[in-house]
Amino acid sequence: MLTPIRTRWSAPGGYREFLAIAFPMILSTASWSVQHFVDRMFLTWYSTDALAASLPAGMTNFIFVSLFLGATGYVNTFVAQYVGAGRPERVGPSIWQGVYLSVISVVAGLLVTLLASPIFELVGHDAEVRANEIDYFRILCYGMGPLILSTALSCFYSGRGQTWPVLGVSVASVGFNIVVDYALIFGHWGAPEMGIRGAAWATNGSAFFAVLLYVLLLARPSYRRRFALLSGWRFDHALFGRLLRFGGPSGVNFMLDIMSFTLFILIVGRIGKLELTATNLAFNINSLAFMPLIGAGIGLSTMVGQRLGADDPDAAEYCTVTGLHLALGYMGLMALAYVLLPDLFLMPYGIGAQGPEFGPARDLARKLLRFVAFYCVFDAGFMMLTAALKGAGDTRYVMYASILLALGIMVVPPLIAVELFDASVFVVWIFICAFLAAGCGTFYLRFRGGKWRSMRVIEAAPLLEEIEP
Repeated sequence: MLTPIRTRWSAPGGYREFLAIAFPMILSTASWSVQHFVDRMFLTWYSTDALAASLPAGMTNFIFVSLFLGATGYVNTFVAQYVGAGRPERVGPSIWQGVYLSVISVVAGLLVTLLASPIFELVGHDAEVRANEIDYFRILCYGMGPLILSTALSCFYSGRGQTWPVLGVSVASVGFNIVVDYALIFGHWGAPEMGIRGAAWATNGSAFFAVLLYVLLLARPSYRRRFALLSGWRFDHALFGRLLRFGGPSGVNFMLDIMSFTLFILIVGRIGKLELTATNLAFNINSLAFMPLIGAGIGLSTMVGQRLGADDPDAAEYCTVTGLHLALGYMGLMALAYVLLPDLFLMPYGIGAQGPEFGPARDLARKLLRFVAFYCVFDAGFMMLTAALKGAGDTRYVMYASILLALGIMVVPPLIAVELFDASVFVVWIFICAFLAAGCGTFYLRFRGGKWRSMRVIEAAPLLEEIEP
């Protein structure tokens, strides 16, 4: 039994190589999870209304952010395939196309702020919760541009498999956020007490800080010479078009995934404030396990992209199986912890929590964590398989399949169940479990079908002209 493990550990594309690339990204995205966890914990200490508003408003904002985040983050695949093909001079131009997308996102963020009041008035949550939702959403929209820009710049490292600098920037920006968050929410150290608005401004500030750090890191002369980081600044119509062709569906898919989960939360909110708060708690806790999977997915996309850039689809498949092994093992352990030790995860929220509402919300969240334990293993397969398909360029299939699954399982049926049949929160949560199980199976079949093996997102290398003697 141990022999296959030892063999895969040391083989190219095995556990050791995967962890060397993915582990810093796992820690990086885990640091985002810590940021959200601490942010929600501070808001729990501040008021339950702020907590109830933070997740719906934050996820609604992320619907718009994710469109650009998914598209810009796809620069990672371009960089990986160019590196695998031995064409480093195309890395800089790829990064710059992501920078241009971030400029567009600034305008989009300002326009989206105009939708804050109509969106949350339509949702129909309690008046105090709604006021917090509008403030939080609007301020987060102002920080869309820096967040997208930092994502584009990070692809220079993640796409080449050099992921430790990404971790360093993430940890530094999260530390910045936590300190500023505490100061602005509660009014410490001479800062004004801003509550949920302070949490939003702290998040924006950390995005600006991350951009500054990346600019300093990318200023090395060796990067400019080898990867054309400055000389590749021009807008490349063909390259930008391919980024939209492949990254666009990735962005739309990411956006629709977030939208589906947001609509799910809003549907739960129509059952009651207690159910909404408990669902927020369960999802916040699950982010501790889910966010590292995003980092693992980025690492897997990089490995798949590099192998396909080098025209080695068999090696890309081997990398995918490696990623699946590790992700399923990790989420299996988390599932056991959610079932056996739920109070370990809920305890930090109870420290300093204000109001009598938290006790019942905690008790309900404890039960909802059993649903999380069931679906998180399927979520691991879902994440790794879609990461591999996206690393190859199979983004349109992922987008279309995700749309059908989300609407057909996670959004429309629970809405009907709540509005027409007065369904309980437990009935509604069954649908999210069904969605992730069906998605995992769908993308497994797509991967086994093998169409992705012939896909590439980069153009063919130009032929070298023969030099006459």
